[in-house]
Parts: sequence; structure tokens; C-alpha cells
Amino acid sequence: MTKNGVKTKEVGGYRDRPWIPRIWDGITFLGWVRVMAHHRFRIAPRRLGMAILITFLGLFNSFLALIQQAILGRKINRTKLPGDPIFIIGHWRSGTTLLHEMFILDPRWGFPDSYACFAPNHFLISRCFLAPLLGLLMPKMRPIDNMPFDWNRPQEDEFALCNMGLPSPYLSLIFPNEKPRYDAYLTLEGLTEKQLSRWKRTFLWFLKAVTVRNPRPMVLKSPPHTCRIRVLLEMFPQAKFVHIYRDPYAVFPSTVNLWKRLSTDEALQIPHHQGLEERVFDIFCKMYEVFERDRELIPPHQFAEVSYEALVADPEEEMERLYRELDLGDFEILRPRLRQFIAERSNYKRNRFELAPALKNEIARRWGFFFQKYGYSIEQTEAAESVPSANVTSPQKNPLG
Repeated sequence: MTKNGVKTKEVGGYRDRPWIPRIWDGITFLGWVRVMAHHRFRIAPRRLGMAILITFLGLFNSFLALIQQAILGRKINRTKLPGDPIFIIGHWRSGTTLLHEMFILDPRWGFPDSYACFAPNHFLISRCFLAPLLGLLMPKMRPIDNMPFDWNRPQEDEFALCNMGLPSPYLSLIFPNEKPRYDAYLTLEGLTEKQLSRWKRTFLWFLKAVTVRNPRPMVLKSPPHTCRIRVLLEMFPQAKFVHIYRDPYAVFPSTVNLWKRLSTDEALQIPHHQGLEERVFDIFCKMYEVFERDRELIPPHQFAEVSYEALVADPEEEMERLYRELDLGDFEILRPRLRQFIAERSNYKRNRFELAPALKNEIARRWGFFFQKYGYSIEQTEAAESVPSANVTSPQKNPLG
């Protein structure tokens, strides 16, 4: 399939069905109504059923949240984290999920799983009866690739924050044809003191709730954290960060595909995807502008990097290096589990995207700073005469200086 200069050969995923649980099925009633009101209830007629169902589920979630708070609220509030987290950061489709999966093979680490992020308001009391029922409806693969999915696998904590009623850039997926309203929450910059305090309090509460169930130091993964380092270090001064990066020629089409698929499945509108590619270009630049500015705040012994390509080529060597650089303890505990994981994934097939020359040129022009910083080659195409050289920055601000 070819569209907008991208020829796609997709694998994995699933065919959307009305009964498949949505990301927002775990949101509170107040959080759900607030998002719809912010967008003036501009719901496509074909999605009214989804909107009504999630509204009733929001009431159910709020009810269960009150029960959990009554039973476990004091315990959650008194819980201390056993250590500051390890944050896996990097742009979407750069390999953050793969790296997360590898880290949590080590039984010494805890993590928020998919059910906790799906039902963050009540997962401690509802898991035993609700997770098995919903599991019967869940697809076995993620919608965007060939990665397996189940409730026990690690998940992005950003989804939990959405379902707890916090504003997040991810909420723009619900009304993809409207102007994004929550971009300030990507970097957490420009928020009022009250807004930032609420974000920190909610995030910490979720981590404490996860700790109640699994009292081990956590490995967290969420691409928006890439440009929240300043705030995360304020909350967790001893936190460690692992930055994973990938060839921009692979990241761009895969990210566009990600947002197209999620907005198609999860939105209350029929997405037209106008301006999506421009938004992917802009957010990447904003993310790395903030990241490159703030990465110097991280003490050297708390920061490590790995390329996706190196991790895939030799996962055992790269993971051992990360353990050594971050002083994470005995790697031999992880080694046999990692080897088994690699063997099980030996037949994994990735989505493949073939870019038209004009789009390749635009990626090179807009993200040239990233090619230079991380050592990726800019391919010369037939239309190369219209592309600035690798040493010329685009009209966009160069995040890497």
C-alpha cells in the first residue's frame, strides 16, 4: 500500500472489532466527560455508541476507584518506593518497548503492566475478576506491529495517567480532527504550579499503587518522559535513564503509522489525518530540543544510551554494557532469560516502509540535526539537488545546537 510517499508492508496487528477494549475504557467518569467537553462533544455519529459505552464504563471505574480508596487508600499513601525508577526514554517507534521487555526479564525489577495502566484507578482490587473477563476480548497482538499483547506485559505509564484523569498529549487521539489541546503536558513546561503539582502527585500515587502489588524497584517506559527529565529528577534524584534511538528513516513512517492506527481504533471521530506528518516532524524536534538541553542535568553514572540497531544486532552484549554503565548489579541473573527471549523472537517480522525520494529528502532536511548527532547516514536520492546538505539546519530550531 502506498500513501503520501510511504509504501507499507504491514505484519501483525489485528482487525478492529467493536467489542475489543479501548484504551479509554479504564478512565474515570469525570476525566472522560472533561475531555469530551473540552472538544464540545464533536463526536462522529458512527462513534456515538463507543462514547456512550465509555461513559457508562467511566461511572463503573469511578465506583471501583472509591472502593479501592476506601480499602487500600491509606496503605497506598504510606507506601515507599523501594528505589528510584529506571526510565527508558526515546521517541516513539525507536525500540523503547523492546528494551523494556528485555529489562523486566530480570526478576529484580518491577514494572506497571498493561492491566495496571488500563485500570489504574482500581487495578489492585479488580484484577482478580475483571482482567480474566476482559482478556477473553483482547487481541493477541498489538494493533501496530507483530508484538504480542496480554495484561501481564509491561506498558507505558502515560496511559495510566490518561485514565486517571490527567491531561496528556495522548488524549488528542480521542478527537484527532481537532486542534491538540494538551501539548504542554508533553514537556510539562508552561504549566501552573497547581497543574504541575497535580501531575506529580498523581504519577507518584500510581507508582505507589504498583509498588503495593510488586514491591521492587521499577523500570518505566514512556516516550513523553524523554522531555520531562528536569521534573523527573526533581521527583527522583537517583533515577537512572536509558535513552534508545533509531534511524530517522525508520522512525518517521513507523510513527505516522502508529498515530494513524491508534486514532482509527480509539477516536470518537473518523480521522482525516490532515497535518499528521507535519505534527510528527514538529513533535520530534520539540522532544529532542528539550532532551538535549536537559540531559546534562543527569549525573553521568545515571545515564546510558543504546541504538536500536545495535540492540537488535547483539542484544546480549548491549544489555550487559547497559548494566555495567549504570551499575545495575549482576548481569548473569538476566543472561539466561535474555537468551531465551531472543530465541523466542527469532522469527519476529517488522513492519516495512519504503519511502519516496521526496519524503526522504524532507526527513533529512527537518531532522538533519539528529542524523549528525547520532551518526546516521543521509541517503542521496534522485531529488538530492533540492535537499540541503547534512551540515545545513532546517528552518526548524536545531534541538542539538
